Amino acid sequence: MSIKQELTNMAKGAQEASRVLAGLSSETKNRILEAMAADLLQKQDIILKANKIDIKNAANSRLARPLIERLTLNDKRIRDMADSLVELTKLTDPVGEVMKAWRRPNGLWIHKVRTPIGVIAIIYESRPNVTSDCVGLCFKSGNSVILKGGSEALNSNLAIFAVLKEVIKRNGIPEGAINIVASRQRSAVDALLKLNAYIDLVIPRGGEGLINKVVASSRIPVIKHYKGICHVYVDEFSDFNMAQDICFNAKVQRPGVCNAMESMLVHKDVARRFLPAMIKRFKKAGVQIRGCSITQKLVKAVRKATQKDYRTEYLDLILSVKVVDSIEDAISHINNYGSHHSDSIVTENYDNAMQFLRGVDSACVYVNASTRFTDGYQFGLGAEIGISTDKLHARGPMALEELTTYKYMVFGNGQIRT
Repeated sequence: MSIKQELTNMAKGAQEASRVLAGLSSETKNRILEAMAADLLQKQDIILKANKIDIKNAANSRLARPLIERLTLNDKRIRDMADSLVELTKLTDPVGEVMKAWRRPNGLWIHKVRTPIGVIAIIYESRPNVTSDCVGLCFKSGNSVILKGGSEALNSNLAIFAVLKEVIKRNGIPEGAINIVASRQRSAVDALLKLNAYIDLVIPRGGEGLINKVVASSRIPVIKHYKGICHVYVDEFSDFNMAQDICFNAKVQRPGVCNAMESMLVHKDVARRFLPAMIKRFKKAGVQIRGCSITQKLVKAVRKATQKDYRTEYLDLILSVKVVDSIEDAISHINNYGSHHSDSIVTENYDNAMQFLRGVDSACVYVNASTRFTDGYQFGLGAEIGISTDKLHARGPMALEELTTYKYMVFGNGQIRT
């Protein structure tokens, strides 16, 4: 059977299963999610064994260190995967929620009601935990899912998927509810993106190259999860201790993720007092600094930052630094060089805080907090499909509500239009 026919059959099965999922009760979905979480923990040795194969292959292929870090699973990360599924059971099921209701003068009752999207294809790279997160979110929101992970994580993804699939089968849910594309063929993605008769939405998660390819090739609507060029702006009215801790956390705590800080902006009036100690702390943690000419004058042994640096998502212990003249310059720089993901201001000035919140065109904008909180779990949304940098139909962490659409349910008692 050709890969095209295989994927077509998979998509047809997913569409049929989605109609069953749309009618499942919240109690049934929650019970199955709890079983998935329990089985992940029970069978974690199998998953970790598969993950070791992927890590070994990645090392032999000389995959970049940040990508290997994202690929790596351990006991804690599997517990986190299980906890994310359990957390979903505690969240309100969006399916069937009446968003708005009103009565027309002719007596018609009109209800705007949340419904599942249908079939969602998710194309992603590196992180195996995405497999369980996406299955859980799509299942709770009543959607079938087709997963296509990167070849670098194939063994891990297949092991996780096998655990979750067994729970689906054991509970009498149509097998088409969750699917994974196991093929390593590059043509598999191209074939998948042509199945607009069966798939309702595509969500790519990964590098810029992957996302651009999906957008260019897809016949199916796409919600993009572009790179995270995130900023922290240290305002002239900032508390230096707070600013240091926020900037350090945003860059160093986990540099290989999309919500890590890639560029730090500092107001000119505080640069001389703030930058030397801050950069010393960064360098002690192994961070390479690439700074503007003013930064270079204030701190020795700083590499010159280029225009390309300010547009780069490093996903590593590298940071670009720029001294700006004003909050207006900071906002302009972020809107020009950023990726509209997550950006933060550290300030004790209310007016500046509000100006920053209104002026920065990003999915998540913070005052006095690390950008590392842009995460579905941290927002109290449970797991997440990813961070959308689009404006339609979802923006920021995509969780249960963002995986629904709506329809109008209209109740009458014999009305006809004249």
